[in-house]
Amino acid sequence: MSELRTIKKYPNRRLYDTAISSYITLEDVKQLVLERAEFHVIDARTNTDITRGILLQIISEQEEQGNPIFTAEVLAHIIRFYGDTLQGMMGNYLEKSLQAFVDQQHLFREQMRTLIGKNPLAMITELVEHNLSLWKSVNEQLQKPYIPPETVSELAPLSQRVARADSSISTSAQEKPRKARKDHKD
Repeated sequence: MSELRTIKKYPNRRLYDTAISSYITLEDVKQLVLERAEFHVIDARTNTDITRGILLQIISEQEEQGNPIFTAEVLAHIIRFYGDTLQGMMGNYLEKSLQAFVDQQHLFREQMRTLIGKNPLAMITELVEHNLSLWKSVNEQLQKPYIPPETVSELAPLSQRVARADSSISTSAQEKPRKARKDHKD
């Protein structure tokens, strides 16, 4: 694991990353989160840990863009838990629920990667090629000239032809035992 990075927030609201000796933005802090870097943010004046506040600020900005994760109803439910006797349990419950969700997503992605191979583009290309050859085959069949049947029996539906074939088979099958009985009597 990497060493815990310290980010200081100064009164002018700027963030200073002590690991790289440079000022950074909230977008840079978000990138650290995405990279799973371990860090904490402290107030430069009071030395208090304000990491949660910075993370909430990032979440707030993300919620304003695109499709939010938290609906108004979810946020209202969370607010109602503050001061409730279950407040302490709620944070733990949410953390464990999110971890279970992340674990399931990781497992699902690994299974999909195993299923389709290392290169999803190759799988899609193969599927497109298969569909293209299938389409060509159907197109060739449609372009062949239609040759009408020459006899009336060819025009009869398949079910009628099968029925006639069955009746001729059963008739010949009945005649064999009769012949065998006649031969036996003689």
